Amino acid sequence: MALMITDECINCDVCEPECPNDAISMGESFYQIDPHRCTECVGHFDEPQCVQICPVACIPVNPAHVETRPMLMAKYERLTGDAAQPQPSVER
Repeated sequence: MALMITDECINCDVCEPECPNDAISMGESFYQIDPHRCTECVGHFDEPQCVQICPVACIPVNPAHVETRPMLMAKYERLTGDAAQPQPSVER
């Protein structure tokens, strides 16, 4: 699920630099999140950094972009080119 920023945003500028995917940018009136770049920080952090730092709690899940954790990981891999490394097999 990509996140979204609601119109309760106060444009405090703290979320944009925290996004590891550069998914946050200034919109017409307040910050916005590009759902094609947002991985909810999957692949980078355990929790979405923008949600953790937002002082007004205006960053909910975007219901128009519902994604599973594996889908978010696949998006992370596509964006970063950093595919999960296969574990070596143990031969017996």
